[in-house]
Amino acid sequence: MLNIDRGLVNFVGKLTVTGGVSAELRRRPLLMTANHIGVFDAFVLMAACKRIGINPRFMLAGGILDAPVIGPALRVSGHLRVDRKEASTAIGQFAEAAEALRTTRDPLIVYPEGRISHDPGLWPERGKTGAARLALAAGVPVIPISQWGAHEAVYWGTETVNGPADLVPLAKSGLSAPMRRPRFKVHFGEPVDLSEVEPERPGAGVRAHAKIMQAITDGLVPLRRDELDKPRFHDPTRPTDTVSPWKKH
Repeated sequence: MLNIDRGLVNFVGKLTVTGGVSAELRRRPLLMTANHIGVFDAFVLMAACKRIGINPRFMLAGGILDAPVIGPALRVSGHLRVDRKEASTAIGQFAEAAEALRTTRDPLIVYPEGRISHDPGLWPERGKTGAARLALAAGVPVIPISQWGAHEAVYWGTETVNGPADLVPLAKSGLSAPMRRPRFKVHFGEPVDLSEVEPERPGAGVRAHAKIMQAITDGLVPLRRDELDKPRFHDPTRPTDTVSPWKKH
């Protein structure tokens, strides 16, 4: 699946990967956290991980894992489920994810924002503390991943798909991407220093989350040096109704 994904990403655009993961960290459980900029960025992240010799797992929405064909393949590949609607279910899944993270070597990738950013400049949203709490609970290092360019491959589209018409903007933008050849940039940062965050103290998740999000944002700046205000690529379908608290103004 990763080889197929790598071929798809290379067909659509050009991938550049910087940074990496040390040999020492590759020998232990690892959590990776990335900014979320578009519907194609998971494919880019997987291709970037493949390039540096890592086989990642994702925490995915239950609907994706329940889908025909692709769902069973993703489940067998070790990707983890997250459902946000039922609190009791989410608690159980959190415990399962923490245990899976502690006991396996394949890194787990989480989007702390929980959705594609609605910030007008496509800077990271405030996000949620789940990834930070997961890292603290499992006691594993956190690698921040910053990415740019995947938003140019396919439009955001719509919040929910109610029929074929909702897929038209995504299809048109996706089919034109190989001709536009967007540049995909992915940077693997240094582990986030959470040594001063005491897991048992109140607010530990919030403090760890802030450190993680700021590390992602700091790594993003060099990737989009020439478009720090707003993306050059305009996606008319993406909402722009939030403001990033992490961008340094």
